[in-house]
Amino acid sequence: MNLIIAASELYSHLQKVGKVIPSKSTLPILTNVLFEIENNKLKLTGSDSVNIISTTIELPASYEKYSLCLEAKRLLEILKELNELPIEINFNKENLMTTIKTQYGEYTFMGTISNDYPKIPSIDNEDAQSFNINSNVLLEALNKTLFAVGNDPLRPYINGIYFDLYPDKACFVSTDIQKLVLYKRYDIAINFTNSFILSQKTASILKSLLSKDDSQISVTFDKQNVKFEINNNLYIIGRLCEGVYPAYNSVIPPKRQCKLTIDRNELLNSIKRVSLFGNPASNLIKFEINENNINISAEDYDLSTSATETIQCSYKGTSMTIGFKSIFLQEILSNIDSSFVLFEFNDAVKPVLIFPAEEDKSKEDTCMLIMPLKINE
Repeated sequence: MNLIIAASELYSHLQKVGKVIPSKSTLPILTNVLFEIENNKLKLTGSDSVNIISTTIELPASYEKYSLCLEAKRLLEILKELNELPIEINFNKENLMTTIKTQYGEYTFMGTISNDYPKIPSIDNEDAQSFNINSNVLLEALNKTLFAVGNDPLRPYINGIYFDLYPDKACFVSTDIQKLVLYKRYDIAINFTNSFILSQKTASILKSLLSKDDSQISVTFDKQNVKFEINNNLYIIGRLCEGVYPAYNSVIPPKRQCKLTIDRNELLNSIKRVSLFGNPASNLIKFEINENNINISAEDYDLSTSATETIQCSYKGTSMTIGFKSIFLQEILSNIDSSFVLFEFNDAVKPVLIFPAEEDKSKEDTCMLIMPLKINE
């Protein structure tokens, strides 16, 4: 069988599939990409045994049904070097040899029978539920939450993003216990109440496949798997995290007496500078908060280093000193788009909430939580 296609087109589709293919695996077949040809379509599939990406290319001619597995890494490398050249791929059904021919020469490598490739999981139609979401909305939700996902083998249910879905809103939640992100969207049409936990790896791969536009992403899930159909020719299927997600609303204090408004960039840059002189083990940074300013300090007793900066703020509440893990605070501030941020809290040991000061509440609502660190006097 001879297949004629542009090297650049095949390469761009293989790049998407390659995002899930491991470079090494205890199952060698997983380092391959599955080629499936039927009529005028070429379907490419990659898997790491937990996640699957599949993309389809429309062919100019019709072909008989055929499937084969080819080494992904070598194929990607040679296609990258061929650039825009038209290529002819010859599949030898008898000995599984595959030859790529160009105007300069030919390249031959051995394929593997497709029967050994993992079966694509199916979504149970009886339990399945679906909704549509704009690509840019889903991308924003992943950007806001991925950094706060946990990594705890004993608590796998926090190792992903929690999709908590309602007819009037969609809540995207992530936590590693020390920090938490709750991102709500009110502009998604959902006609049911349900939830699932998207694994961190699936979320990261999905994020790399999404474009920042208004294209519709179809999301279908059951009790075990979720499928994101990015367009008619590309989808990703991932296995869901097991377990019951923590009651995230219970850790958010309903009333907060102290409120601090401050320039986000100014605060972030100050934290970056001051934390360089702090203890790298504890990562502790102190905020001494007053009515019109905040003193930011850090020190390392072992190395006799310290730093202090003062920046302006607007604060309503009692003056206090509160400690944070600086790297966590940097992550939170880096994932807020607003020019100013609002801190709300009750005291130096209870959860601190951080909000963007400017946000269209009719469409979205962002709340980030960080637990303070104890300060040893």
